[in-house]
Amino acid sequence: MPKLPSTKRVQKVPESTVDPRYPIGPFVSPATITPEDRREAIHALAQMPEFLRESLRGLSTAKIDTPYREGGWTVRQVVHHVADSHATAFFRVRKALTEDSPLVPGYNEGAFAELADYSAPPEWSLDIIEGIHARWVLLLQSLTEIQWQRAFAHAERGPQKLDFVTIHYAWHARHHLAHITNLRTQKGW
Repeated sequence: MPKLPSTKRVQKVPESTVDPRYPIGPFVSPATITPEDRREAIHALAQMPEFLRESLRGLSTAKIDTPYREGGWTVRQVVHHVADSHATAFFRVRKALTEDSPLVPGYNEGAFAELADYSAPPEWSLDIIEGIHARWVLLLQSLTEIQWQRAFAHAERGPQKLDFVTIHYAWHARHHLAHITNLRTQKGW
């Protein structure tokens, strides 16, 4: 199964202590984000759509509708969530680049996962993810050092600089990909 590259500073979680909610461990931001950290994160975001599509290859509808853990989302819901979350993040980044510290709302991810459109084929969201990531990567690769320091104000989490957001969403991509690949490994799919 494909795995997105992890940054050098991400700590490995011992297999026996893995929380199925956080198969690669919870997000921990480096104290200082370097240009190399940003390059690695952009690379992970660039690879995410291909790896996510590959993680679904050959899965039947029944398998796509299997939760990745007890009480967790199904594989289908995970894929739709990634499309929602990454489209929202891309929008926020663009707002931060065009407005001074814009206020951005949060959203209820759990409620989104219960909406009727989450029953759609995962391919629909894979197509969205491919387009969003292509544009997002292009945009991130163009940022100057000054632009990397721009920020938005998240309504629930406060100010977030673009370099932090990029590192966080690279983790988010690996996190949800691991939900699917770990499930496949556990089930022998």
